[in-house]
Amino acid sequence: HDRGIETPAILVAENSFHGRTLATLSATGNRRVQAGFEPLVRGFVRFPFDDREALLQIADARQDIVAVLVEPIQGEGGIRLPSTSYLRWLRQICDERGWLLMFDEIQTGLCRTGRWFAWQHEEARPDVMTVAKALGNGLPIGACLARGPAAETFAPGHHGSTFGGNPLACRVALTVLDVLSDGRFDERAEDLGRRLMDALVAGIGDHARVADIRGRGLMIGIELDGPTEGCLELALEEGLLISLQAGRVIRLLPPLVIDEEQIELIVERLGRLIDRLPHAA
Repeated sequence: HDRGIETPAILVAENSFHGRTLATLSATGNRRVQAGFEPLVRGFVRFPFDDREALLQIADARQDIVAVLVEPIQGEGGIRLPSTSYLRWLRQICDERGWLLMFDEIQTGLCRTGRWFAWQHEEARPDVMTVAKALGNGLPIGACLARGPAAETFAPGHHGSTFGGNPLACRVALTVLDVLSDGRFDERAEDLGRRLMDALVAGIGDHARVADIRGRGLMIGIELDGPTEGCLELALEEGLLISLQAGRVIRLLPPLVIDEEQIELIVERLGRLIDRLPHAA
């Protein structure tokens, strides 16, 4: 509005996930998640994640774009990592066009990927960043951080929340940050994530049903070569707590306190689990 754009639009990625409040649900690039919650909020323009040419084509065709909102690594979308330098390229495009760069770090943030925040792998500093989940170590809390023009336009009284800033949640969050910092959990996640990735590649990388193993730090996806009926039930029988994303990607988000013995256990039981899955048609 400060720039004279009456109905601003925000670029968001396909196959993204940003939450279940009305606006974040509208920004999410997954029709299956949105179904049943219409009418949704307007103002979001979708583009294929990590497709530079597609983003530029939309940008050149529209004059109402004011920001880009993406996950540095798509979590619900199947642990999809962007190509090298993509986040830094987004920073450059936003600077050139006067857009805000907004990162959803709710899943990738707080040491998960081997850095405090995933954007630090490329030093693509955002204008706005959201964090939650790990911030409270299980206690509900979320935060929106802003700098520069984004911070200056958001003044006291523009937004409020019934439980926003409550002292218990904030005290817990401060303690979590102290523990993560004192324990150097960013370095721990990078080291143990590398060991887990290497163990997975060695243990199940050649399995006929495994199409790809990818990730960063302790955020790893194992893509299978077809449907995964019964996978979650079999995982519970093996004593594994996993989730399935994008139809056929086993998502691993182990706690940052995982140890090498547990890494070996995960790989062993995943191997048994995948062996028990029916063969792809």
